[in-house]
Amino acid sequence: MCLAEALLRVPDAETRDELIAEKIRSGDWSAHQGQSESWLVNASTWGLMLTGQVIGVPASLKKGPAKFIQGLIRESGEPVIRAAMMQAMRIMGEQFVLGRTVKDAQKRGRRMVKAGDAAHFSFDMLGEGARTAEDAARYLKAYQHAIDGVAAEKDKSTAPEQGNGVSVKMSALHPRYEAVNRARIMDEMYPSVLELCERAAKANINLCLDAEEADRLVLSLQILDRLAREPSLRNWNGLGLAVQAYQKRAGDVIDRLKDLAEQTGHRFMVRLVKGAYWDSEIKHAHVEGYPNFPVFTTKAGTDFNYLACARKMLEAKDAIYPQFATHNAHSVAAIEMLADEIGNSTFEFQRLHGMGEALYGAAGLGRRVRVYAPVGAHKDLLPYLVRRLLENGANTSFVHSFLDPDVPPEQVVADPIVKVEVGPRRHPRIPTPPRLYGAERRNSTGLDLSQRSVRDEMAAAIKSFRDSPSIAAGPIVSGKAVTGGGEMIRVPFDTETVLGSCREAQDDDIDRALTAATRFQPGWDELGGAERAKHLRAMGDALEENAERLIALMAREAGKTLADGIAEVREAVDFCRYYAMQAEAEFTTLQKLHGPTGETNHISLHGRGVFCCISPWNFPLAIFTGQVSAALAAGNTVVAKPAEQTPLIAFEAVKLFQKVGLPGDALHLLPGGGESVGAKLIGDLRVSGVCFTGGTTTARIINKTLADRDGPITPLIAETGGLNSMFVDTTALREQVIDDVIDSAFGSAGQRCSALRIVFLPNETADHLIEGLIGAMDELNIGDPGQPNTDLGPVIDAESRASLQAYVQMMKDEATVLHQLSPGRIGETGYGFGPALIELSSIDQITEEKFGPILHVLRYDPDDIAEVGAMMRGKGYGLTLGVHSRLESFQQEVRDAYPVGNTYVNRSMTGAVVGVQPFGGDGLSGTGPKAGGPHYLHRFATERTLTVNITAQGGDAELLSL
Repeated sequence: MCLAEALLRVPDAETRDELIAEKIRSGDWSAHQGQSESWLVNASTWGLMLTGQVIGVPASLKKGPAKFIQGLIRESGEPVIRAAMMQAMRIMGEQFVLGRTVKDAQKRGRRMVKAGDAAHFSFDMLGEGARTAEDAARYLKAYQHAIDGVAAEKDKSTAPEQGNGVSVKMSALHPRYEAVNRARIMDEMYPSVLELCERAAKANINLCLDAEEADRLVLSLQILDRLAREPSLRNWNGLGLAVQAYQKRAGDVIDRLKDLAEQTGHRFMVRLVKGAYWDSEIKHAHVEGYPNFPVFTTKAGTDFNYLACARKMLEAKDAIYPQFATHNAHSVAAIEMLADEIGNSTFEFQRLHGMGEALYGAAGLGRRVRVYAPVGAHKDLLPYLVRRLLENGANTSFVHSFLDPDVPPEQVVADPIVKVEVGPRRHPRIPTPPRLYGAERRNSTGLDLSQRSVRDEMAAAIKSFRDSPSIAAGPIVSGKAVTGGGEMIRVPFDTETVLGSCREAQDDDIDRALTAATRFQPGWDELGGAERAKHLRAMGDALEENAERLIALMAREAGKTLADGIAEVREAVDFCRYYAMQAEAEFTTLQKLHGPTGETNHISLHGRGVFCCISPWNFPLAIFTGQVSAALAAGNTVVAKPAEQTPLIAFEAVKLFQKVGLPGDALHLLPGGGESVGAKLIGDLRVSGVCFTGGTTTARIINKTLADRDGPITPLIAETGGLNSMFVDTTALREQVIDDVIDSAFGSAGQRCSALRIVFLPNETADHLIEGLIGAMDELNIGDPGQPNTDLGPVIDAESRASLQAYVQMMKDEATVLHQLSPGRIGETGYGFGPALIELSSIDQITEEKFGPILHVLRYDPDDIAEVGAMMRGKGYGLTLGVHSRLESFQQEVRDAYPVGNTYVNRSMTGAVVGVQPFGGDGLSGTGPKAGGPHYLHRFATERTLTVNITAQGGDAELLSL
């Protein structure tokens, strides 16, 4: 499967050969020996299922594919094998793609119509969604050309459904086709969609708006609603929409279409499909922590809903022209019966090109069957091709079951209504997002900004800060806050606005806090992990209950976007629940150790004393809460010093801890500067441990101060920054690389210790990728972080902005500044800084991390990965690493050349999840252990063993009783 997905886009012969060799070697070919003449049927690596048949292979290949390939290579050489594999991939492309151009597709389509294999076609332009304005313009031109080509052959006097049509993927027409960007979409993209529809209407052909991911559904419906009310489209009944039956909202969508048709006088062409993004919808809901899935988790549920939607469509004969896209024999038969029952024979079936010929041929319905026909170059077919092959090979698919001789006919055509009645409503092996981690802990709850209700709630929360008096914060010692006076806290994107003030902790505050924490710690430790866990779980719940307010406060004080704020609250919640789980499991009872007969041996974990937690401004809630909850879970009391820039968030967090019942003497807040408050805390012998997140230079100072103290050796848990890099090879998919590089480098305005700083691009594809990155940068929204569509807010303060500006200015002389965005309005009112893309000629040009939205690009030869990795190791950092490649050997080579704390393959490099991707590095990037990992709490604890000689009383009664 990977071979089919990647081979055609690889430009260099050497990498093609390596990809072919790796994927052939990795196949478990022996599993197919002797079971079928077509041993490739179940080999998803090849996926050569063509119209229900598999390409025949020589007998020698069936006996041993690896030996056969080796023999071919010996006899013919690698170039011949490479050419053969490329041709095989093209053959697969021909099976599922009607033509490279609309003209080619129409020519081939006419032959299919003549042969009786199709009635009409719906042409779709292959490719991923747009990532740049240039991509969108290219797709628009392709759609225009397709409509004109179809129009040239259409008899205008016939109804739209009585001829070929075009399917339009709206995410191909705009790189930011997202609900939060509705205003941009309506302003920038809608005119293009309208122009396409007007072209189609002029020729009286049909145009279908393709279905996409669930979070884009409402936006698509809003566009359809607006189109239906356009005077220029009033008498055209060719406007259509694809509806996905796996979505739980599918029935409501059909009801909405019926109402809209009645309001506007249109009759819509509705293409009912099962849905093509099921697995990604499941993962997306898991990752985002939504309360439930937008799709059914069982195939029976989807099939049942398909029939329910089919009935709705057939009953709305004046409002909807039904188009039933299915390869399922039961669905075809059921729809025919429903149509007879309802008395509506005006509908059609649809199938994908390359699939379903046998089904509709055998059915002999005499019904119009339209073929959904992808059109495009072979290099664009890859994701589409893999999706089709995965559908064919899925264990639950009708095609797979139909072709499997071991599956009885009654199972193949089983009634989904019966399946739903007797089977589980939810898939037993797919946990809902809240139960993702099973019984151990509850997953944190996310907020979906694609929903208008969520955006309204966030707007109200932000407005409450604008309308309320400024926040007065200060030290909290033994549960009592001392406020009044102090430094003004200004909004970083609008420095004229004062958010609040914070009084710095004085010497007396520090002394009282340390005295109280020291006195209280033994009793807190004796409570045991289970009792302490109750406080942490309660805190996790309180964070969720106050999520909107905390997110709004982070937007105002730290300049965090709403999306970043949602993720941060979730991380704080996860920390509380994860460490509560660990405290309960490891700090509650003695652990028995094996030893000789006649004695018992146990080990137990205990708090060290008072922990000083020093947190940063870039994660003012998550890291603050994570440090504090870890120290508390392990049996320590805490004195916490938040970053000078973000004390208000810490103040709110401590108040929440108090609200859920945490004793005031267990946690004390001491805001202030590092050189004043921080230095006093680190130098005090009552501090038994330090947890620090921040810069490497500061970590060194803390380490030296602790080492120079008289008294016990004090542990330091430090997490610092990194020169984080990503390595890309020529097998990587351009769109995935662009998405992940932009997110990793510029998310959170580049103010993450895990953010991408250097991307290594292969010489062969660097120009194309750089062009895409620049185009994607131009689509970023920079502005007020309180707006849901903002991608980047300000940097944290004037000092940070000045440092970044000076660096970019310097690099204009020492390197090549390829592109930099304007910070827009927040560059005038606040600490705005435009993201920059800088090309280096040597790794030596960068020596330290620049904490902001600056990405460096370096071209390289993947053959030199060992040397490049060694040079990166020489920088001393080891935090995060990204790899984009379909070659497992390349992935491993990069990991071996540059070992770091967190490696991410074929995804973004930021957003480590507690308990899933424990976070932390080594070298200049930190001391370890990893936060949110199984070993973290141990560093906050001390160990004690207990050995009891049970023979001292005269003998070992247990042994003697054997």
